[in-house]
Order: sequence, then structure tokens, then C-alpha cells
Amino acid sequence: MAFGIFRNKYLKEKKIPLITGQIFHELKKSYTGGSTDVYIPYGRNVKGYDVNSLYPSKMLENPMPVGNITYFEGDITKINSNAFGFFDVIITSPSKNLNIPIIQTKVKERTVSPLGKWRDILFSEEIYNAMKYGYKFEILRGYLFDKDYIFTEYITDLYSIKEKHNKSHPLFLISKLLLNSLYGKFGTNLEIFFDTQIVIDNKEMINIINSDKYIIKDAIDLENDKSLVIIFNENKYKDKLIESTIDSSKNISVSISSAISSYSRIFMSNIKMKLIKDGIKIFYTDTDSLFTNKYLNKNLIGTKIGQWKLEYDFDEAVFLAPKVYGGIIKKDKTEITKIKGFKNKVSYKNLKSLLNKNKSLSLSHKKWHKNFQDSEIIIKDQIYTLIPTENKRKLIYKNNKLINTIPFIINEKKEIIK
Repeated sequence: MAFGIFRNKYLKEKKIPLITGQIFHELKKSYTGGSTDVYIPYGRNVKGYDVNSLYPSKMLENPMPVGNITYFEGDITKINSNAFGFFDVIITSPSKNLNIPIIQTKVKERTVSPLGKWRDILFSEEIYNAMKYGYKFEILRGYLFDKDYIFTEYITDLYSIKEKHNKSHPLFLISKLLLNSLYGKFGTNLEIFFDTQIVIDNKEMINIINSDKYIIKDAIDLENDKSLVIIFNENKYKDKLIESTIDSSKNISVSISSAISSYSRIFMSNIKMKLIKDGIKIFYTDTDSLFTNKYLNKNLIGTKIGQWKLEYDFDEAVFLAPKVYGGIIKKDKTEITKIKGFKNKVSYKNLKSLLNKNKSLSLSHKKWHKNFQDSEIIIKDQIYTLIPTENKRKLIYKNNKLINTIPFIINEKKEIIK
């Protein structure tokens, strides 16, 4: 719906390139989402801040990659120091003493912000921003784009509607959803168009599993000796990438989505570096939020799009993993705990206990399961095990207590070496 409104009323004569084929395959590598990390697992007097509509604010403020696409080889900045697009680069991070790296990459399907030297494809504006903080880039080749402000009216109109209504009003929710839904449509994963759903006998599953033609994405036991299997035809997908013949009606331009998420990471990285320079501790950051030991400057706070708002003022808080944290509100001692994927309430005391080495929590919550054979939805108890992991940063313990984290160091093969 957001995409339909944008195309019908706001796109006008602006031209957004359809990204398919090999270009999609390459530019998708730059589309890594928001930066989420735990830096310091525990703290006192912790302030939690959110940005008002971070992604929409970056869509409003920044030019997007549009128009013609031009392929180049070599260091394009020697010809044009403001070249705009996506560059295939060899990245060398600053010294090993940098505790909060600002360039992230995929390492074995995990998104991490490491130190070291590796090769990647990045948005030009994120490259230029990282140079200010000591990153070095060897530009090998890439794709140049025109640039234009294509979302100004769309964001301005919808944010105006959102501001005029309180949170209980339907138009507040509708405008918020439309603001936040548009950017992702441009980055739709082409792989989903090569998914096939089939019902097969369970005894035939072995043939699918052993086949090098298919990748099984999901399998649902229908409990009648048959299974519903979702398979991804990788060979067909690769053929289409080479031929560049994917249906243009899919309206995919991953360069737009990647640019928006990159602009958002730039915004977050600049505030992180400013706080570090001012000697302020950062405990945790999510895509559009951060937790510090000091109040932010008053000129950053407000209700306008892109400004910060104080969400939590904790007496103490604990951060265990992305989207797993909790604290005690200073004013009334209320407990706040958040665990992604877990619906029930967990006490702050139990969450804090996970700072102890080898400690884990086995939690139980109800989850809905589909029964296709009987056309039923069954609610079952499911065990949810919670434990700090080293998925994104190395955990540092002292006297069997989790006290800190440090970034991974990777090599040119994107292997964690330290």
C-alpha cells in the first residue's frame, strides 16, 4: 500500500532504476540493516534514547541513488572526489584499540562490526563518512548513480498527519506504518520469487535433501506421512541473475533500501563517535536507539522527525544481546525487560543473573502451531533458552562475571581470527 501511494501520488517524473540480474546480486551485499550491538553489559544511571522516525528522517534529508547506472573500474574518486554509488572496496579498519567499529559486514550469515581487513561492497556516502574516523578504502570498481531527493513530499505529508494525532488515534498508526513500510519494498529479496511449495511423501524427502538442485527453506510435517516443503531453486535463481530477465514488474531497486539503511548507520555512527570523544559511555545501540551513562545535549532532543527522545531513565540496567535487555526505572522502580521472540514477562533479577558465566534461563511460553491436516491451530508450550552468546562481539569475563565486550577481528576471507 505504501508503495502504491508513493508511485501514484509522489513519484511523478523521477526515474528509479529497476535492479535485477548480477547488479542486484552485488548491491544486495551492501544492504545489511541497522547496527545493533552490546558494548557494556551492565551499568548504573543508564539513559535510553530513541530517534523519532530514523529511517523516514534519512529518506527526507538525503539524496537517493536514481537514474542511470554506470559501471566503472579502478579508483573513481581520483576522477570525481564526490562519486556517488556503490563501490567494491578493500576495507582496512583503524587501530585495534577502536572499541566501537562503524562499518559492518556479514560473517557466516551474522552481521558484525569487526576490526581488520576485508573486501565488501558499500554505499559511497558510508565510505566517505568512515574515512573521517580513520578507515581506509581501496576502491576496485563499482556502480555510479544519479542522485535526487525523491521522498521529500511523501515523508513530509505523512509525518504531518502523524504529528497531528495522538497515539490512540487510527491515523497515527496508519501514518506511522506507511512511513516505515516504504523503504523495505525497494529491497525485496529476489530469492522469494524462486521459492516453490510442494506436498510430498515423507519417504521422498530424502531425494530432495540429497539433490544439489534445491535448497530446503522450510518443511512442515502434515502428520499424514506427507510434508509441505518450501524449496529454493538456486540454479534457476543464478541463471536469472546472469540473464537479467527477472520480471520487471517486481519493482525492486535494492540500491534505494541500501542507501536508506546506510544513511541511518551514518547518523548513528556519528552520534557514537561524538559521545566517545566526550568521554560518555555507550552500553548498547539498536538500529534507532542507544543507551548511555549521561543525558544527551538538549539541542538533540525534541518531537521533530530525526530528533532524539528520552525513552528510559534507569537506576540500573543490563544488556545481554541484541534486543535482550532490561532495567529498573529510576523514578518509580518499575522493572522493564525486553526479550525478542519471548512473549511472557521475565523479572529483571533473572535477566541480571545471566551476567554470571555459564548461567542460562529456560523459559516457557505458548506458541501457535499450524495443523494443515485438521485445519487447526494448536497452542503448545515451547521452551526458550536464554544465554549470552558471542554472535556479534567477544564476551569478556572477570571473576566469572560478564563485564565487557570487544569487537571481533577478521581477515581477508572474513574469518574471525581473534
